[in-house]
Amino acid sequence: MKDGKVILLHGFDREEMGKILRAVKSVASNPQEIAFAMSTPTNLDWKIRDFIDDVRGDHEYLQKNPPGRSRQPDQPPPESGAP
Repeated sequence: MKDGKVILLHGFDREEMGKILRAVKSVASNPQEIAFAMSTPTNLDWKIRDFIDDVRGDHEYLQKNPPGRSRQPDQPPPESGAP
């Protein structure tokens, strides 16, 4: 299992999620290490270990490849759709 902090949000609307993310980031000692995720119809059936691994993998990829920066040809996109 990939180590790291993960916060799963379920049942919140976008406005509420934004407020929660800002609040957590304002008190976290290192907010960049926290991976945030929301539930989806697909991931609701996953084992928590698989969910955390998927979220942490996506988070690590995005830390190394921030949105807006073009991907290098040798960098494949992250895998999606775990179990």
